[in-house]
Amino acid sequence: MKRDDLQFDSHGRLRHLLTIEGLPRQTLLDILNTAESFISVGEREIKKVPLLRGKTVVNLFFEASTRTRTTFEIAAKRLSADVINLNPSASSTSKGETLLDTVRNLEAMHTELFVVRHRESGAAHLIAAHVPEHVHIVNAGDGRHVHPTQALLDLFTIRRHKGPIENLKVAIVGDILHSRVARSEIHALNTLGAAEVRVIAPKTLLPTAVEKLGVHAYTDMREGLDGVDVVIMLRLQRERMSGALISSEQEYFNLYGLTQEKLGLAKPDAIVMHPGPMNRGLDIDSAVADGPQSVILPQVTYGIAVRMAIMALIMGGSPQTEGAPAGGRRA
Repeated sequence: MKRDDLQFDSHGRLRHLLTIEGLPRQTLLDILNTAESFISVGEREIKKVPLLRGKTVVNLFFEASTRTRTTFEIAAKRLSADVINLNPSASSTSKGETLLDTVRNLEAMHTELFVVRHRESGAAHLIAAHVPEHVHIVNAGDGRHVHPTQALLDLFTIRRHKGPIENLKVAIVGDILHSRVARSEIHALNTLGAAEVRVIAPKTLLPTAVEKLGVHAYTDMREGLDGVDVVIMLRLQRERMSGALISSEQEYFNLYGLTQEKLGLAKPDAIVMHPGPMNRGLDIDSAVADGPQSVILPQVTYGIAVRMAIMALIMGGSPQTEGAPAGGRRA
């Protein structure tokens, strides 16, 4: 896979995080290992390190978000950055200002990092192609395209609870067709050499020729869950659907919703994940979401450390030299 050179500076250092596709394995490991060193920050009485002191981070979210926007804000503040949350509906974009003009005006206020979520695929790439060298972009999800930071925090969660990725069979279940999370996770898992990546969905919710992404596709959930180590559930992206892609929500839950009985087909120590927001009784049964095999809430917690690591690395900080604790698991 050709590397997206827009993501790297002239010295080969990560400058923007726009997509997982094409990132070297070592770059993913650097982010995950750096995140390990930030976990203990959240356990301190004073949850701050001075890596980004004096820097300004703008959260530019054109789509609704709870976990992603909030964890980015917490992560930036724990790195001692100044954080601005821009509400597009209350900004000049609602008066017809273009996305690039909005960004250029915020650049003029000495913003160093933009965290961008947008309904249009490719929005973060567009911004990254037009910002000066000292400005950095993190893609927090663009349309149906990609969601790289979610994939990284999910990898971190898997590694923390199940050990090396190379030994694991991972099943991603649900609306694969519309899911930016699924695309990023498939690339990330394959880059780190997962033993097998499976996608499970009705045919109407599987992309054409999905196997070319390096996965095994299943339309029978029971067959697809057999012997897996990790189950990642996805919600139905009803806001992105055009036409009737499922016959009914009840039938979808019966066939593809994760219940205790279906989870019993996976390995006994399998973990259950979900990027949120969950649709209980549609994607997943509450007994599973709140059960002993669920790591859904730890995913959210780990997201802070992973997003701290991403911002620290692309802004040129080193957690070993500027106030973060040393250490971290190696893959």
